[in-house]
This record gives sequence, structure tokens and C-alpha cells, in this order.
Amino acid sequence: MNRARVLVAGIGNVFLGDDGFGVEVVTGLDPADLPDAVDVVDYGIRGVHLAYELLDGRYSTVVMVDAVPLDEPPGTLAVLEVPLDDEREPVDALAVPAVDGHGMSPIAVIDLMRSLGGAVERVLVVGCRPAVIEERMELSAVVQAAVEPARRLVADVVRDLLPGPQHPEEARVEVA
Repeated sequence: MNRARVLVAGIGNVFLGDDGFGVEVVTGLDPADLPDAVDVVDYGIRGVHLAYELLDGRYSTVVMVDAVPLDEPPGTLAVLEVPLDDEREPVDALAVPAVDGHGMSPIAVIDLMRSLGGAVERVLVVGCRPAVIEERMELSAVVQAAVEPARRLVADVVRDLLPGPQHPEEARVEVA
């Protein structure tokens, strides 16, 4: 039986302060807290790699964890759904400069995947409003305080995506 799988993808640049939020969240996720049909991977700034990872059809859903520009105070968490309809104006992911440390937004990653012939059923973003996006290798205090709640939120989201009993299956956790 081919069951749906979920990919949890940590995204961000650890050299740009709070932009490293997604990486920090996924590196501390406990696989025991997640259903067996979930893979967790730290993609960092490798958005193109993530787009190619989604081409093989292994995943029905991707949950990206990233710093996002919410209209809320820094440290605020949100779960957002990326629209997959064809009415949305696509982002030209190939036009993003290669030297941009965090140029591929979740939408750009999905648009690149789709332009290459890939598909997923659903894309969610567990995001946090950053306080500091500047050259530094640590999260701001307010975003650091949101990391553990974000880990619990990711676990809740993937459990909601995969209701019912989970059967053992090979899972993958990668940290770059």
C-alpha cells in the first residue's frame, strides 16, 4: 500500500539571524514525536534542492518551516497554506540570483517544482515573524523563545495531516 508521506523542510540562512529559524526548529525535532510517514530535512538555503526532492512524487504534502513576514509582532507563529491553484501569478524561481542567501521563498520553490513537472497535494508553512535579519549566527531572544512552541506546532500539524494509526515505515531525518 502506497501511503501519503509528509516532508517537513527547514528553510533559512543561519548566517542571517532570525532567518535561521526554520533550520533551528527542524534540527531539534524529535522523530519520536512525529508519525512514521514523516521525513524531516534541513534544507537551509538549498531551495533548488528542495524543489528537485519533490519531483519524485514521494510526498503528498510538504510543511516548510521558515521565517515569514507576518503582520504581527516578532516571534509570532502562524500556519499558512501556499495556494497551488493556477490562477496565482507564478514566481520566476529561475530568475532568483544564485548568490542570494535566501532568495527562494516557499512559493518560488513550489513554482520551480511545478515548472519541472512535479506536484504535491498540499503545501503548508509553519512560520515565525523575525525580529533581526542581519549578519549574525544566532536567533534574537524573541524568536529563540518561539522555537520550542514551533516544534510542538509542527508535530501537531503533521499529526493532523496523517490521522489514524501509523504503521512503522522507514523515516528519514537529515541535518545538513
